[in-house]
Amino acid sequence: MTSDANRADGVVPEDDPEYEHHGGFPRYEIAEPGPEWGRFVEAMRTMQDRAVSIDAPGELVADVADRLEKIVDELTPYVVPEGRSPAGRVLDLPGRGSLLMLPWQIEKFDADGVRSRGVFRRYHLGGNGVAHGGTLPLLFDDLMGMIVHAYGRPISRTAYLHVDYRAVTPLDTELVAEGAVERVDGRKTFVKARLLHGDTLLAECEALMIQLLPGQR
Repeated sequence: MTSDANRADGVVPEDDPEYEHHGGFPRYEIAEPGPEWGRFVEAMRTMQDRAVSIDAPGELVADVADRLEKIVDELTPYVVPEGRSPAGRVLDLPGRGSLLMLPWQIEKFDADGVRSRGVFRRYHLGGNGVAHGGTLPLLFDDLMGMIVHAYGRPISRTAYLHVDYRAVTPLDTELVAEGAVERVDGRKTFVKARLLHGDTLLAECEALMIQLLPGQR
């Protein structure tokens, strides 16, 4: 990943003193919480996989639910405002350490485009052994935001996101998502991306990203 990687996920670029005026986003910093956070996030992802795939006895489910509720109670005192949790700010973790984002890893990040590599897990199952179609727009929308940052554009919001599905998306199979800015027109940034399994095109996406005005959310 290039030095521009600190722009991913809303982290303020050091060479853009006007960045904070490009919309009302808070200032985020890269988080380095230590290896425990990576273990925690992976355990939570695996729990999500299990939660959508088990058919366990009711007694076991009740016991696990009791233990999970206790864990929730233990974590609740440590809830912090947006931008202070490591979630989404750990750039060397899949999905940047956020459970919302798919567990993909950025491998190229520059003005020429962004490429990410990863898998769809059991949690993302839509039916008949393939990923839910609704998970692809999430992957693409996150990718579009990173592409805009890598290109050096100000903070932007998605105005539209159009996905064309070309083939079913397999689970537990390494895939590649890549894209780049197509053109810029004032506050508008037009972006294209695609999802690939080897040479097989699984989906294509085009998006319009609109630069935020000062104070906009």
